[in-house]
Amino acid sequence: MDIETASFSISTKGNCDIIDITGQVQQIINDAGFVEGSALIFAGGSTAGITTIEYEPGLLKDYPAFFSRIAPENITYQHDNTWHDGNGHAHVRASIQGASLTVPFNNGSMLLGTWQQIIFVDFDNRPRRREVVVQITGKK
Repeated sequence: MDIETASFSISTKGNCDIIDITGQVQQIINDAGFVEGSALIFAGGSTAGITTIEYEPGLLKDYPAFFSRIAPENITYQHDNTWHDGNGHAHVRASIQGASLTVPFNNGSMLLGTWQQIIFVDFDNRPRRREVVVQITGKK
């Protein structure tokens, strides 16, 4: 069993920016020469998350709207009272979303569903440069 860790950077717009990172993750698996195993994809930072969706225009609107309903921007967050940075909602949203995802792969290809893509979601209230870590465990 081998383990390799790689990372890549992305620039985000903030405010629930959703970025399809499926291709970058697959490229890391390809470059590492793994045949079978799993890839752990991790978003560093406490205001971003990783998950899968069907990356299509309707869901790209529905997903931010969902988070606006369950963790609205326009309510009081104690985090904002502490740090005065206005991103308390982003921390709550990221904790609901989760910072990581594990995807199995076989024959060098991720075993995602036909309409399933891996997304990075930046909940922060400003553009950011983010680092995504991919740790591959498996056999070459």
